[in-house]
Amino acid sequence: MSSSETWEIVIGVCALIGVYILTRRYHAWRMARAYNVIVKDLEQKEAMDPSSAVDLPYSRQNIFRIGARDYLPKMLQQMTAHSIVGMTADGKYYLLRGKGRY
Repeated sequence: MSSSETWEIVIGVCALIGVYILTRRYHAWRMARAYNVIVKDLEQKEAMDPSSAVDLPYSRQNIFRIGARDYLPKMLQQMTAHSIVGMTADGKYYLLRGKGRY
């Protein structure tokens, strides 16, 4: 293997690592953005306890949706699992923590 082939392999591996890191950062940014959308949506609807809980249109994933990945349902599941958002027995959502405490 010649020196130029070695450099091509090294550059290729570095490029792959760079693409991997950028895609991870992109997904993290999209998840953070989905988090903010959900919190703002629940705050605007004043869903702060089970009696004021609201139904969210993005609470279920649509398997027939074509296009870009929707991060809202997945983030809503994560927020429910981490006790940031509560869910009533009938599938409505509300914020468990007060404004500004996230």
